[in-house]
Amino acid sequence: MCGRGGTAVPAAETPERALASDGAPAPDRSPHELATQVIEQAAERGLRVAVAESLTGGALLSALVAVPGASRVVVGGVVAYNTALKHSLLGVEQELLSRRGPVDGTVAVQMARGVRRACALPAEGALESPEWDEPELGIATTGVAGPDPDPQTGQPAGTVWIGVSAGEHDTSFRLDTLRGDRSAIRTATVRAALEALLSAVNSA
Repeated sequence: MCGRGGTAVPAAETPERALASDGAPAPDRSPHELATQVIEQAAERGLRVAVAESLTGGALLSALVAVPGASRVVVGGVVAYNTALKHSLLGVEQELLSRRGPVDGTVAVQMARGVRRACALPAEGALESPEWDEPELGIATTGVAGPDPDPQTGQPAGTVWIGVSAGEHDTSFRLDTLRGDRSAIRTATVRAALEALLSAVNSA
């Protein structure tokens, strides 16, 4: 878990899907294949990644660090499973969480922005450095894995938002309602988040 907090900022929610080079939807790839591409291509571009997770409970970060050489890219992550931690650790606005609940596009985007701030590193490599350097990319997952609906809003199992923060550009998108059991929903969310992260790496 990374330790520096901050106030996240809201951003527009824009649908975003991973595409093949010809503009067609990318073929399904395994989470490990996607994670490998993310690590390799981010390393080539000198990009670093921070991860904020709710329903995936660390599975997204685990997929990334399973790849050899992940330390060149992955800075760290925060599992903010409880709603209160989304505010205290990631800086998601309390009023937003109270009004719209944790399963929301703006919440996802603030999580992605907030984890970049939380996982900032000393700019000069020493802990006493007065300046902190944020990773270039943040990715966040929030949703309802089920089997029950979200207790605050009643949104059904399979409702998932993914937030991406890349440089000064923040965005989020909602997955089509995912089907299957709890494990299937979480696995599909990890895959979609890795696709979004790969797209952000390639656009950086």
